Amino acid sequence: MNTRALRRVGLVAGIATTSALVLAGCAGGSGGGATADPNEKVELTVATFNDFGYSDALLAEYTKEHPNVTIVHNKAATSNDARANYFQKLGKTGLADIEAIEVDWLPEVMKYSDLLAPVPASLKDRWLDWKVKAATDADNNLIGYGTDIGPEGVCYRSDLFAAAGLPTDREEVAKLLKGDWATYFSVGDQYTKATGKAFFDSAGGTYQGMINQVEAAYEDPSSGKIDIDPQVEKLYNQVLGAASTQSAHFSQWSDDWFAGLSNGAFATMLCPGWMLGVISGNAKDVKGWDIANVFPGGGGNWGGSYLTVPANGKHVAAAQELADWLTSPETQLKAFTNAGTFPSQVDAMKSDTLLSATNEFFNNAPTGQILTDRANAVTVSPFKGQFYFQINDAMQKALTRVEEGTQDAAASWAQWKTEVDAIK
Repeated sequence: MNTRALRRVGLVAGIATTSALVLAGCAGGSGGGATADPNEKVELTVATFNDFGYSDALLAEYTKEHPNVTIVHNKAATSNDARANYFQKLGKTGLADIEAIEVDWLPEVMKYSDLLAPVPASLKDRWLDWKVKAATDADNNLIGYGTDIGPEGVCYRSDLFAAAGLPTDREEVAKLLKGDWATYFSVGDQYTKATGKAFFDSAGGTYQGMINQVEAAYEDPSSGKIDIDPQVEKLYNQVLGAASTQSAHFSQWSDDWFAGLSNGAFATMLCPGWMLGVISGNAKDVKGWDIANVFPGGGGNWGGSYLTVPANGKHVAAAQELADWLTSPETQLKAFTNAGTFPSQVDAMKSDTLLSATNEFFNNAPTGQILTDRANAVTVSPFKGQFYFQINDAMQKALTRVEEGTQDAAASWAQWKTEVDAIK
């Protein structure tokens, strides 16, 4: 294994650990490759972020079948925390046996693919072609077990829409919001004028939905070099123009933002499938959340993740078997039920279990059908090269500076341009 030095990530690492799930249980992988000893007592650590749908009950199913394994599930406070920890420790020590990664960091991860245990080749047909292609290295090794993808709808507070005199039925809301981003912001104007309250959560979160529709926002796909699409500045100005009156100015994942999910601080937010679990988990007592089968501009995918197995882990074979099980179509359907994480497995997407799924928290919305429709509406798969995460993270900070009032839009854009120009 190549032990080349890793580029250090200039972020503060920190994993916020949830209460450990300690259960009896071991693997019986179906994907080939090395096989773990079913009689060896093994403790496997699984590191995730946000909500992958890996509930205690779900993990208990695995350990019941494999009573020699103990699973400890650690969940990072944010994906940024998880990313910092990952790159600081990859190829060294301290990573979990199974580490979740977000698709936006994938280009960086691929540079160190030799530090990860390959997914057995027999599993490659499990996932959507583009999900496999994105995580396949130059040696044709698949280095990540695909979990979810992020087809987007619009989540809204039906009670707040009612107070503003807007439609509340999800089909009527879909008709109301059908169109481009100008349509979405026009409805936002109606809402804010009627209520004096914010229409959406943040400029940053809304921008992310917008930029996910740009084929090559920051880099040239052919050369990999930084090349900022002119649409970026247009979207930046458009979202900040609307945000001046329509945004709650809550940076996503901040304390205020989490509180806003339940206290009515904003009426809508862009909703990839995985966001459903975030909302329901942080607004448990709220009855008004719903989701409309619509997205400004037609369709968009935000995020999605993989599970990786560090090649220098203590229990690589057992970890691979657990990663195999966690990303099987059957298990991913259960994760979808738990957290709304839309599966990337071909068989799962064809399943009646998915297509008939409803979400009680979101007013019994047919979320399986809605998110399937949203997935089918996606027409752009944005190019994300090695600089994407760094550039987009700088953009999110630029938007936040304006939202917080520390800079005006022009000054913050100029700073972002300077930061991009400095990237090597």
